[in-house]
Amino acid sequence: MLNVGLLGAGRIAGVHATAIASHPGSKLVAVSDINTAAAEKLAAQYRAEVRTTEAVLNDPAIDAVLIATSTDTHSDLIERATAAGKAVLCEKPVDLSLARALECRKAVAATKRPVMIGFNRRFDPNFAALKAAADRGEIGKTELLSITSFDPAPPPVAYIKVSGGLFRDMMIHDFDMANFIMGAAPMAVTAVGSSIVDPEIGAAGDVDTAVVTLTYDDGRIAVIKNSRRAVYGYDQRLELLGSQGLLQARNMLENSVVKSTTTGVTGAKPTYFFLERYMPAYAAEWAGFVEAVNGGKAVPVTLDDGIAALAMAEAASVSAKTGAPVRLASVLG
Repeated sequence: MLNVGLLGAGRIAGVHATAIASHPGSKLVAVSDINTAAAEKLAAQYRAEVRTTEAVLNDPAIDAVLIATSTDTHSDLIERATAAGKAVLCEKPVDLSLARALECRKAVAATKRPVMIGFNRRFDPNFAALKAAADRGEIGKTELLSITSFDPAPPPVAYIKVSGGLFRDMMIHDFDMANFIMGAAPMAVTAVGSSIVDPEIGAAGDVDTAVVTLTYDDGRIAVIKNSRRAVYGYDQRLELLGSQGLLQARNMLENSVVKSTTTGVTGAKPTYFFLERYMPAYAAEWAGFVEAVNGGKAVPVTLDDGIAALAMAEAASVSAKTGAPVRLASVLG
């Protein structure tokens, strides 16, 4: 049984608490959050204790911690947890700063403790099936990847101001997905972004609509499209073109009913938000972490994977400002 301490008690922490408590090989022991009331509510729901972060990290009976706190605390908590001998699953991204994330990697390497980054979309059954089919060579050599990721509505501007921006907060999932599907990081990143959904987002220094092109050493191309507003729901699609065919992962719909009449053919909208869309992926992500830690294996999404996605976000931010492609190697130094 893997005894787990949960750092954070917000919305995403609640999702992870469900995954931890539902897995037969793990137990949620303690919850910590600066918002004591939120921690008490979440802990009571799963019969866990409310503790300080120090108490969680210093308890030798706790085998692993799940970090679901604000992004600016991630690197520090990863370092402290691994130094205390814990296995770690940390929500994306590793940090708002690529330089700080690279420092974190050095510190973690010395502890030899497993660290997994929470890119849950790799564990979505549809995306995982597409990846497996591509790896089996079912469409020949992969050539062109298209990722569509539209949110139904933008978050509050107050969140935008501390999120690190669209590329680090939202598109970073898609950067990791591109690396997952293509099996490698790109050579260069070219980005275009604008603020057309909400002028306040632009005033906060961010974009709400963006397109990024990734180019690879072998000539392959990936295109990522993000928008903070898709009024019809949470739009999450992948399309992978190969030399011998096409693979598609389509939207999850509210239901599968299709109405066909003389006036036309209509169906349900996509599920409205990420909680509905990706709950099975969060459960599978946690199962992968438990299996890796208990089996002494490498975690399925490493700290290196998190740094690669963060470097792509950094390159995209620079490219969107300069209008020029940015080589990934130049960002990583």
